[in-house]
Amino acid sequence: MNVSPSKENILKKIRKALSHSTPLPFPKSEGMDSVYQPLQQELAVEFAEQFSKLQGKFIYCLNHQELSSQLNTIVAAHQWNKIYCREEKLLATLRQHTFDNFADVELKDCDVSITGCEAVVARTGSIVLSAAQQSGRTVSVYAPIHICIAYTNQLVYDIKDALQGIKDKYGNKLPSLISFATGPSRTADIEKTLVVGVHGPKEVYLFLVES
Repeated sequence: MNVSPSKENILKKIRKALSHSTPLPFPKSEGMDSVYQPLQQELAVEFAEQFSKLQGKFIYCLNHQELSSQLNTIVAAHQWNKIYCREEKLLATLRQHTFDNFADVELKDCDVSITGCEAVVARTGSIVLSAAQQSGRTVSVYAPIHICIAYTNQLVYDIKDALQGIKDKYGNKLPSLISFATGPSRTADIEKTLVVGVHGPKEVYLFLVES
């Protein structure tokens, strides 16, 4: 088969180019290094800053007694009478330390819900929840105000660390739902105006207890 001079010239250029490797213009663009800066401060401080930027309300507690005291103060200030909680261990801990304002109320009628969590992510200010918790899938979403009780040993830096922790905890029996709550519910779908509390709680409190 005859090859035209112009085509042969193109093929020669291609063969020459293939014989010499071309360095990547951005050699670090496809590496395994994280695109985020390494942590510069304590996990608790980083989480508090990121969570607060998202309009979350952060409260640090040295122990369970201080946790109960802070909860009592906030509940009284807001006159919350219908407090919903279904996590037995959390209920027992709070009642043991003089917080027993829980009501026999349905989730749809409550003023505020209280749950635990699987982890808290410092870099994004996120709360990690799962269907394996006694509160289930809905408690942190349907209540108008969500209070989460977390512990310092549940702090991780990044989302991948939280997922690895859940995998280590549950093994092959992973929860049917793992969700990341990053601040109060918000949307800007309507005329690009930010509205808080549309698809979930309008306020989120995170009590971080030293463990």
